[in-house]
Amino acid sequence: MLEIKKLNKGFKNKKVLTNFNYQFDKSVYGLLAPNGAGKTTLLRCITQIYPEGRKSVFYNGEQLGKIKEINKRIGYLPQQFGLFKELSVFDAMSLLANFKGIGKKESRAEIIDCIGIVNLSDSLSKKVGALSGGMLRRVGIAAALLGDPEVLLLDEPTAGLDPEERVRFKNIISAIKSNKIIVLSTHIVEDVEALCDSIIIMKDGEIVLSGTCDTIRETAGGKVYLVPGDELPSNADDYRVLGQTTVNGKAFTRILSKKTKEDYSALPTVEDGYICAMENF
Repeated sequence: MLEIKKLNKGFKNKKVLTNFNYQFDKSVYGLLAPNGAGKTTLLRCITQIYPEGRKSVFYNGEQLGKIKEINKRIGYLPQQFGLFKELSVFDAMSLLANFKGIGKKESRAEIIDCIGIVNLSDSLSKKVGALSGGMLRRVGIAAALLGDPEVLLLDEPTAGLDPEERVRFKNIISAIKSNKIIVLSTHIVEDVEALCDSIIIMKDGEIVLSGTCDTIRETAGGKVYLVPGDELPSNADDYRVLGQTTVNGKAFTRILSKKTKEDYSALPTVEDGYICAMENF
C-alpha cells in the first residue's frame, strides 16, 4: 500500500499540491489531468526527487524517508527521458541497473529481458542519442521495469509512441499488473479508459473526482445528447460541444447540456465525465 498524507508542494509563490491525500493499493491507476495540474510534481514527490515526499508519502505504513533502498521498490519513467546520450542502450541500462542495486551478474539478463519486452532487442548497441523519440520512450519504459519494482510510476508513457507501440504498451501493463501498484500519469483519456481500474482526476493540485471508469462516466449521466445542428440550445452557456457524429446518414452534434430534449440523450463516456469534473458542469 502506498499512501499520501497531507502532501503540500509549491514553487516560490505558486502552490502546486495542496493538502493532497490518497491511498494506492495493488491496482492500475490513471492520473488524469491537463498539463500543469500537478501530475508530474506528485510523481516526483513519491520518488523523493522532491524531498516533501520523504515525510508525506508512506509505503506499507512507513515513511519513505525511513525505508532503506526504497529505490529498488519503485520504477519511474520521467516525462522527459534522455540521459546518457553518448552511451549505448545497453550501457545506459547497466548504469541504471547499478543505481537500483542490481548486481552485475544479474543485470545483463535483466536488461535483455526488459529491452525485449519493449521490442528493442536489436537496438542494444545503438547510442541513446541516436534513437527516435518513440524508441527513447520505450527505453525509458524498459528502465522503469528493471528490478521488477512493486510500484511503477509512468509519466506520459505513451507520448511519442506510434499506434502499434501503444498497443504493445497496453499489453505490457496487462501482463505485469498483478501484485503491483501502477500509476499512469497522462492527459490521454483513451489510455486511462483502456488500462486503469481506477481514475484520479486532478485540477490545480487537488483531486476533483476519483473512482472506477463507471463512476467517472456516471458524472456525465443525463447530460450527454446527440442534437441535430439546427436544434442546439439558444444559450451557449447551457451546453458544451463534444464533437460531431453521423447516425444513419444524419449529422448530429454531441453535446453536454442540462437543458435538452430527453429524446436526444446518449450514453456518457469517461471523457464526458472528465469534462464535467474539470468544468464543474
